[in-house]
Amino acid sequence: MQIVANGLRIEVDDQGPVAGEPLLLVMGLGMQLTAWPQPLVDLLVARGFRVIRFDNRDAGLSQGFDEAGVPNLAWVGLKYGLHLPLRPIYRLADMAADTLGVMDTLGIARAHVCGASMGGMVAQHLAATHPQRVKSLVLMMTTTGARHLPQPGMRVRAALLSRPDGRRPEAVVAHLERLLAVIGSPAFPPEPERQRQRLQALVARAWRPAGTARQLLAVAADGDRSGWVGGIRVPTVVVHGEADPLIPVAAGRDLASRIAGAQTDFVPGMGHDLPEELLPRFADTIARNAARAAISS
Repeated sequence: MQIVANGLRIEVDDQGPVAGEPLLLVMGLGMQLTAWPQPLVDLLVARGFRVIRFDNRDAGLSQGFDEAGVPNLAWVGLKYGLHLPLRPIYRLADMAADTLGVMDTLGIARAHVCGASMGGMVAQHLAATHPQRVKSLVLMMTTTGARHLPQPGMRVRAALLSRPDGRRPEAVVAHLERLLAVIGSPAFPPEPERQRQRLQALVARAWRPAGTARQLLAVAADGDRSGWVGGIRVPTVVVHGEADPLIPVAAGRDLASRIAGAQTDFVPGMGHDLPEELLPRFADTIARNAARAAISS
C-alpha cells in the first residue's frame, strides 16, 4: 500500500498482528523493501511482531527526486576525499524523518527498529533524535562513517560503480549477480537459480539507479556520526559479518563500542547481505533485543 509520510508517497508493506509489537525494517542503499526476505518477515511475525517494511524515498515504488538530476559520483568521490563540502539533494536526517512519518501515518507511537547498511545509518539518526519513539535498535552491517575506519577495497568500489550492459532486465539482473558475488557472504553462497529469480522479481518491481546515486550522495554528505551516536540509549545490538568487504567488521566493532550497553553478533563468513541460512539467527537476535526493551521499560 502507498501512504503519505513526511509529505512523500511511501510504499509500505505491513504484515503480522495489528496488536503485535511494531517492528520497522529500514533497508540500505538503493534497495527495495523486498530486499528484506519474506522468510525473515515470516519468522518475525511468528514471534509476535507487526513487521513494517517500506521503500525509502528514491527507491522501489516510493516517491523519487528525478527532477533534481543525477549526481556525478566521480566528482562526489573526489570532493569527499578532499574533505570538501557536499550538497546532497536530501540528507539521511530527511530519510529518518520519512521513517518517523511512516510511524505517524500508521498510528505507531513507539517501535522496534532494525536498519541494514544505509538503513542502519538512518536508524542511528532516528534513535538519537527521537529516542522516545524507538523501543529497541538493531544495526546491521553499518557504520558511524568515521573516516579512520577501514574502507572498501578497489574491487568493491569498482563493482559498486559499475553499470549493467544495457537496460534490458536480463542485463540488469546479470549486473546485480556480479555485484552480489563481490560483496556477498563467502561462507553462505546463495543457490544461483533461486537468487536469479529473486533478482528478476526485484528488477521487474523497480530499477532506479539515479535514485541510488542520490542516496549515495546523502550517505557521503552525512559524514562522521561517531560524535553523537553515544547519545543513543535504547537497547541496541550490532550485527555484522566478519567477512563484509563493503563495510568491514571494524566499523561494526567501533559502532558497538560507542553505544552504552550495546550487544554484538559478529558472524563468521558473513558478507554484506542477508544469507538465507542466517535468517533464523537474525530473527532471534531481533526478538531477544526487543525483550531487553520490555525488561528495561
